[in-house]
Amino acid sequence: MSLLHSLTPFFTTFKTSEYTRITLPTQFLPVSLSRRQLGSRHIHKFSASSTVRCSAMAIDEGPTSSHLQLQDSLLYSQAFWVSKSIIAWNMDVGDGDEVKIKLEASTNRLPEHVIEKFPHVQDYKVFKVPPALDVKSLLKCQLAVAYFQLVTGLQLPGVLDELFSYNGPLGALFSNEAVALYLWAPTAQVVRAFIYRDPTGLREGCYYVYEVSVYHPSTLRVEKCIANDPYARGLSSDGRRTLLVNLDSEALKPEGWDNLGHEKPNLLSFSDISIYELHVRDFSASDSTIPSDVRGSYLAFTFLDSAGMCHLKRLSCAGITHVHLLPTFQFAGVDDEKDKWKNVDFKMLESLPPDSDEQQAHITAIQNEDGYNWGYNPVLWGVPKGSYATNPNGSCRIIEFRKMVQALHSIGLRVVLDVVYNHLHASGPHNENSVLDKIVPGYYLRRNVDGFIENSTCINNTASEHFMVERLIIDDLLCWTTHYKVDGFRFDLMGHIMKHTMVKARSMLHNLSKEKNGVDGSRIYVVILFPFSDMVKGWDFGEVAKNGRGINASQFNVSGTGIGSFNDRIRDAMLGGSPFGHPLQQGFITGLSLEPNGHGNGTKSDAEHMLTLSKDHIQVGMAANLKDFVLTNYEGQEVKGCEVSTHDGAPVGYASCPTETVNYVSAHDNETLFDIVSLKTPINMSADARCRVNHLATSVIALSQGVPFFHSGDEILRSKSLDRDSYNSGDWFNRLDFSYTSNNWGVGLPPKEKNEKSWPIIKTRLGDPSFKPQKSHILAALENFSSFLSIRYSSPLFRLRTANSIQERVRFHNTGPSSVPGVIVMSIEDGHKGVPGLSQLDPIYSYIIVIVNVRPMDALFTSPALRGRSLQLHPIQMRSTDDIVKDSTYDSSSGCFKIPARTTSVFVEPRET
Repeated sequence: MSLLHSLTPFFTTFKTSEYTRITLPTQFLPVSLSRRQLGSRHIHKFSASSTVRCSAMAIDEGPTSSHLQLQDSLLYSQAFWVSKSIIAWNMDVGDGDEVKIKLEASTNRLPEHVIEKFPHVQDYKVFKVPPALDVKSLLKCQLAVAYFQLVTGLQLPGVLDELFSYNGPLGALFSNEAVALYLWAPTAQVVRAFIYRDPTGLREGCYYVYEVSVYHPSTLRVEKCIANDPYARGLSSDGRRTLLVNLDSEALKPEGWDNLGHEKPNLLSFSDISIYELHVRDFSASDSTIPSDVRGSYLAFTFLDSAGMCHLKRLSCAGITHVHLLPTFQFAGVDDEKDKWKNVDFKMLESLPPDSDEQQAHITAIQNEDGYNWGYNPVLWGVPKGSYATNPNGSCRIIEFRKMVQALHSIGLRVVLDVVYNHLHASGPHNENSVLDKIVPGYYLRRNVDGFIENSTCINNTASEHFMVERLIIDDLLCWTTHYKVDGFRFDLMGHIMKHTMVKARSMLHNLSKEKNGVDGSRIYVVILFPFSDMVKGWDFGEVAKNGRGINASQFNVSGTGIGSFNDRIRDAMLGGSPFGHPLQQGFITGLSLEPNGHGNGTKSDAEHMLTLSKDHIQVGMAANLKDFVLTNYEGQEVKGCEVSTHDGAPVGYASCPTETVNYVSAHDNETLFDIVSLKTPINMSADARCRVNHLATSVIALSQGVPFFHSGDEILRSKSLDRDSYNSGDWFNRLDFSYTSNNWGVGLPPKEKNEKSWPIIKTRLGDPSFKPQKSHILAALENFSSFLSIRYSSPLFRLRTANSIQERVRFHNTGPSSVPGVIVMSIEDGHKGVPGLSQLDPIYSYIIVIVNVRPMDALFTSPALRGRSLQLHPIQMRSTDDIVKDSTYDSSSGCFKIPARTTSVFVEPRET
């Protein structure tokens, strides 16, 4: 193993004793600080012993230079060592007396490459570091810059990147002769590896941890940090030790694993993707058709005849191509050792009233000690989560994760992983879940101009603008792709990751080949998640807003890269308001203007205007949210998608190609689709009508250009009892029932922490038995969902591959000031063989009409442009059990359509045989 400051690997063959301690040689020795004068600008270097404190600075001049004041000053790191030769400090200074290490003030601006990397300090003063200075040795010590009584610490990522950027091996490398460990720790004074035979020191196996002696800016002293390997590929059950494991070992491969890359479900184009979002534990925790000891685990997916797998097979047959799994890496919040979990008696909970607050009290009392969490608490990105394995020790989690992927592929579903590279759960030298901040403190986590960790994502923001952070992200993606054969990645809050990181990652994945890597990288889809759309305009918030830390991967910035991003515009326009607005704010499908719920939407004229605006937003979304798609807006003017604006002035259209848009109306964040519809629609609406509103929502997503995305349970009216944030609400509020007996509505008031302010309006609905759907409603929703997916895949015209194709073929009717309110009419035209103009894509249909009627009554729409066609209701709708849609009609002589209330109808023109 090696410290990499010398870039010369040092490795050893591990013994079979209880543990072997390896001391890494170092070329640098501790250096004491020389006495210095205060009237100068210089770097302070402190003793590198483990007892370094601020008082080690030999300050004895000036009445204000007390040790306490100095220590307070050094809690801040307001100067930036941005390159080997430059320190940036936002301080006006004059000349000072000669000192041992003197910085020379410069009138020049920071170099352009420095400004590009650190735009937030572009106006700072430049101080030149003496060229003969031994910078590498200084970086292992406590550092500060001072001018008279002003003292501050230094932020080091810039100079670390310049001097220590590294592309060699990292982690554990296996050969026939030995195992070599490589750790990037340029600021460490000493690193030791402790090797154990087993996770606790008692059983067979081999684990290790690092002991890193390093100066830590959070404590102002050199700390001995015990840490896992950042490149860990396995862990002990308690997560405290790294497993030495070779992912290429034949013993870790399920039967047929090496052939899986050649047997993946077929995918001709990213435009053919449909995504179904699923939490590993939700999938099977309540499934009685799966053995109890594997419910909530990876292995649950291997029971191909279970209720859950039969449900996924049905969705796969209808058209779903990818299952997206919420975080499956090692995260905090759930103990991997199941015998430590606490549980609640569900029988007791079932006896309580549907609007009681007792259920949530019982659940939240143990919510940090049960087996449930969404998993957005990253500890180690490259290890499968142990709580989803039947045995969290050893290599079990690796094998079982692979079996899960294999099982999903076997029923025609590719696998997308949710990756959370924007933050880490813990930091500091002592937290048991801290890893990266123990090894190179102050490097992996983004800090503000005062030196404190940024927390805008949630907590402990990472800094992909730093070379080795970006490298770790890309190496991790490569590991999951090649060693676990996953098919795509959804990046959480990718606006906090730099655009160049995303482009580099996509390029790396795209260049993977079956011959060299065992996977076809050209079929790996990358998509960005922005779950909190209304936090700020354009998903651009926190310290990265307006490219504050470099060009970030925001919705607008990734346009043209081929990377997908979630289209919150269509969601908000359809449902109304936003996840952070008033829960009763109505939208296009939930009754805005047409069926008011009593919540203030302004005057009648205001509501009508909002309805027309929402329609424009939805139409842009149905055209893949393309920024250059031309349509006629509510005023009758021809505009581009980017010229249609949201309520805060941001462009609605931002995509350059259809697969850069992921259309959705619900995801794991916020209320489920059924719940939000139940909140926003009038309280006296019937259950039948409310369920049809759900059908409307999923139909629009299924029939839009771009990539459709569905939250698990959208298709079966899933409820979380109106919980708006169920990340830690246990199995009780997150239950999925694939027996279709219940949708989980009315299982008590949702947890107080996130929902209490809405309890009054929630209680009214949960206590009303008319809100609870019957099994017949659930089955009808599933058939309706499956039908629209099947319609999507019945014609390539619903999955156009280029922006040009969409502009040429997709058109919206019923537009302008005289349009019928609450009705969207979209046509998609195909060409004919041998006829100039459009090429022929669909061998069956030459023309398709989609009409969405959200009105509470039948809608009539007449268009002279649509006269004389041979249109008929889509055969799938003609065969469906939905008798209402069968009442849809088209009169060829007049071009008049009649569409039943709350119905989406699809008409097709078959080609002449």
